[in-house]
Amino acid sequence: MSENDAVEGLRQVRESIARAASDYDRDPSGITLVAVSKTFPAEAIEPVLAAGQRVFGENYVQEAKAKWLSLRERYEGVELHMIGPLQSNKAREAVELFDVIHTLDRPSLAEALAKEIARQGRTPRLLVQVNTGEEPQKGGVIPTEVDAFLEACRSKHGLTIEGLMCIPPAEDPPSPHFALLNTVAKRHGLKVLSMGMSADFDAAIQLGATHVRVGSAIFGSRAKAQA
Repeated sequence: MSENDAVEGLRQVRESIARAASDYDRDPSGITLVAVSKTFPAEAIEPVLAAGQRVFGENYVQEAKAKWLSLRERYEGVELHMIGPLQSNKAREAVELFDVIHTLDRPSLAEALAKEIARQGRTPRLLVQVNTGEEPQKGGVIPTEVDAFLEACRSKHGLTIEGLMCIPPAEDPPSPHFALLNTVAKRHGLKVLSMGMSADFDAAIQLGATHVRVGSAIFGSRAKAQA
């Protein structure tokens, strides 16, 4: 995809978000576009940065570090989101690098993040990933265990949780999963809902998404993943 294609993709996604917000009586300023730049090189990201996008999502700590340390020197105001599975042994680098972590999903990671936040004095915003489809191959807390996990994050680890994230099963209609996440968030007074991707962010916005994670609609087909 050319840089002009990426910029045009960004424009179309922004228009679609604004249109969906209008359709569902929502303020578009309450919906953050996370441009998913995972697997794309810095040169593919720069045109999107130049077009004014500042919020980006990455899946891998090492890949993000390699790209974004230099990009952040050239572009002010970048907000970097960790949207992929996070290993506990990467907690130090994740806290150093990311402004938001969407994938807190187990006690060992909560403990590791709490230690690094205390050590570094840096406090990335934290979201708990919920495995709404209870898929064994996917990360996330199953819905019946979310209440206890949120309580443990707060009381045992001293973490402030801002919201929830989910990735519905690919074969399911997404709306019931988005509705479930919204219900859990409301029960706990959580204001941030990270849900919806390129194919389904309209439905996510209808059901309360505050953050939509869009990659292919901006950057084109995904490049090969890097470890």
